[in-house]
Amino acid sequence: MVTFYRRLPKFDYVKPGSMDEVLKLLARGTNGNFKVYAGGTDVVPGLKRRELEKPETLVDLKGIPDLDYIDHDEKAGLRIGALATVRAVAGSSIVNKNFPLLSQAAGRIASNQVQNRGTIAGNICSAVPSADSAPALLCLDSNLVCINEKGERQIGIDGFFKGPNETVLNRDELLREIRIPPMPENSHGVYIKLSPRSRMDLAVVGVAALLGVEKGVIGHIRIGLGAVSPTPMRARDAEDHLCGKKANDAVISEAAQLASEESKPISDHRASAEYRKMMVEVLVKRAIHQALLGVSSK
Repeated sequence: MVTFYRRLPKFDYVKPGSMDEVLKLLARGTNGNFKVYAGGTDVVPGLKRRELEKPETLVDLKGIPDLDYIDHDEKAGLRIGALATVRAVAGSSIVNKNFPLLSQAAGRIASNQVQNRGTIAGNICSAVPSADSAPALLCLDSNLVCINEKGERQIGIDGFFKGPNETVLNRDELLREIRIPPMPENSHGVYIKLSPRSRMDLAVVGVAALLGVEKGVIGHIRIGLGAVSPTPMRARDAEDHLCGKKANDAVISEAAQLASEESKPISDHRASAEYRKMMVEVLVKRAIHQALLGVSSK
């Protein structure tokens, strides 16, 4: 499929220097007056293709240094600021050591140029069903700190997505921080992306699996799926089937089939719905086996 880009539509541009300035702007905005962006790797192409509603003013968050951080605490877990780039998260020794699942997923997002400009927060705020970071963040039980002029609220990531390119964020809100609790003991996570050109293409299917094992029994299991439903999703039937059971080929195969049945993919120019369902089953099985190997090697 050939994509034809137009010129950007006309809009005003502001680059605030503080969070207070941003929140005051958003509080004044109605009917799409303001559009916030961080890296712009989704917003700018979307505006060129006329897929996004044209704002009167585009608000660039890059002028707020306080939002660019990756912090970790053994008890509290990981905190990722809204301006932490994909490259920073993928290459962080802290993330790689304590949350390798997220490091893997971030490393599979697009090109080096996009990773250096785009942000993890932007990747999920775009709410693209194929977002690579979303299945991993779902498995990690992430919480999103959203803020407006009246205060802040935390939203579990499993309640953040409403539909393709749509989240529960209000017009006057922005995502300030991603919080991830510590991973369970004796656990390991894996992210597998199926795409024609590796990380250069959107995922045809994305699968994340995070599991913990105690005395041969799966005590903790999360399976996140991308590009196979209107929003990134958890394969909860598959999780319920695995939890509390010894991991053997039969149980894993049954869980993978349940994950396939839970998925609700569409057919498009990248793949048919039938093919996506088949690959959900294949990749869930593969991800669980790889996660089990990761746990046994610790």
